[in-house]
Amino acid sequence: MAVGGYGRGELYPASDVDVMILLDDGDATAVAGAVERLVTLLWDIGLEVGHSVRTVAECRDEAERDVTVATNILESRLIAGQPGLLEAMRTATRPRPDLAQRRYFAAKWEEQKARHRKYNDSAYNLEPNIKENPGGLRDIQMIGWVAKRHFGAATMHDLVARGFLTQAEHQDLMAGQAHSADSLRPHLLTGRREDRLLFDHQRVLARDFGYADTAGNLAVEQFMQSYYQTVIQLNRLNELLLQLFRRPSCCATSSDEPQPINSGSKRAAASSRSPTRTSFAASRWRCSRSSCCSAASGADGVKASTIRLIRTYRDSIDENLRTGLPARSLFMEILRQPRGITHELRRMHRYGILARYLPEFRAVTGRMQYDLFHVFTVDEHTLWVVRNIRRLMVPAFFHEFPLCSEIAQNIPKPELLYIAGLFHDIAKGRGGDHSELGAEDAYTFCIRHGLSEYDSRLVGWLVRRHLLMSMTAQRMDIEDPSHPAVRGHGGDPVRLDYLYLLTVADVRATNPARWNSWKDSLLRQLYTETQHALMRGLDNPRAQDELIGEKQAEARRLLAAGQVSQEAVTGSGST
Repeated sequence: MAVGGYGRGELYPASDVDVMILLDDGDATAVAGAVERLVTLLWDIGLEVGHSVRTVAECRDEAERDVTVATNILESRLIAGQPGLLEAMRTATRPRPDLAQRRYFAAKWEEQKARHRKYNDSAYNLEPNIKENPGGLRDIQMIGWVAKRHFGAATMHDLVARGFLTQAEHQDLMAGQAHSADSLRPHLLTGRREDRLLFDHQRVLARDFGYADTAGNLAVEQFMQSYYQTVIQLNRLNELLLQLFRRPSCCATSSDEPQPINSGSKRAAASSRSPTRTSFAASRWRCSRSSCCSAASGADGVKASTIRLIRTYRDSIDENLRTGLPARSLFMEILRQPRGITHELRRMHRYGILARYLPEFRAVTGRMQYDLFHVFTVDEHTLWVVRNIRRLMVPAFFHEFPLCSEIAQNIPKPELLYIAGLFHDIAKGRGGDHSELGAEDAYTFCIRHGLSEYDSRLVGWLVRRHLLMSMTAQRMDIEDPSHPAVRGHGGDPVRLDYLYLLTVADVRATNPARWNSWKDSLLRQLYTETQHALMRGLDNPRAQDELIGEKQAEARRLLAAGQVSQEAVTGSGST
């Protein structure tokens, strides 16, 4: 029998050819010599073979103990031999209702969670593993395995006939599988098994897929953006469908009864859900509202029925809805709520709401930056910036950046900082200066959402100048009274506070592994020096001789520590 990928009929270049030799309940040693000769032959002709030899009884016993064996048997396909023996094995290994199915699903669920943790629970890794990454081929296969075990389905399309999958969801799964399979060309590039999209391969694959460089948008970035957008869609579908599988597998309790949150949504014991399809159709902006409600209620997730409704109606989030008062008020409510801001923005992004409410954000969703400096895609980096800003506001994390947290407690309107974080890189890939273009977008957003002219200009200025402090700190003399970080604030200490917090959050989110105490001290010193300059007045900078005197004193201290005599320093002694 063919098992594994061979059994599914999905062999890729350099895949193992997995076979199981199924025996009647006799003595396996009687055929040991024949099996050895067969496997040797297969290896000699160049096939990498994974094989097992089992009786029907052994298949039954091992399938009950080992979820991997149970999965292999689900995908078995006759190559040669007696069809009746295969049917006998399938009958013997058919799971008992409820208990066996529940145990199988729980094991596969834990297996997937462990696999996702290995890749940081992110579909946006710089060199993703096409098979194992969240949203990869394994996630699609996981749905198939559970479906076959639960429903006895032979193909994914059988789930459509059973009413478990919609036709659109099936098409998305099949398109995503084809896209991911096409991306497995590193096998052909290397001549060996290679499931990762390595940097060296990404440029070659972009060219092979027909992408071409444009102004501000490299071919490789376009190719990878298409890949990331595909896998995040698959990851969302995987979550939706496995949650639907999970519900009948779990024992209901009285606490599962939905409880009202407000007029539009209810909270269940473990997740938030919107009550009916009718209410979604009648009030489109509840797509976003359901996300906000789960934050306010402390819910842990969104039910599969709600996710499916969001998928169905999210395209109705159009310009009329975006400019309407209910949606605008709700979005600002999310940014001003006391907790759960980052969590809810991530959830809105995960279910495709954020990119539809902010069309500019859709353009950077899944957009990679082809360098080793940025470890996240633009959308993921943006949400990390907002997370870092929010963390400065939470007392439990004040010990991480005491100065930043102290400043954060005193800024007048934290929501302005969150908006600046959302928009600071939103214009990447358009061509031109992304800071200038993003500033215009941010200002328009603020005016549309009812912010004052002063606040709107402040947010636009933050986006326009978001690189100023980091570039100044690392490339210029921080103590120079004429440096641009001082002149760029127009004498406004409030702007300095906002910009310092945004800069720290931005630099930390670019590559968390490269954040260090040196960068922290540079930015802190620049902030302090700029603050002192503003207190003195921009038209009355620190006197040049005072600055020279400080540098001389520091030089003398260092020379003395190096056992250089005072006479040698002043030049009064012999040379």
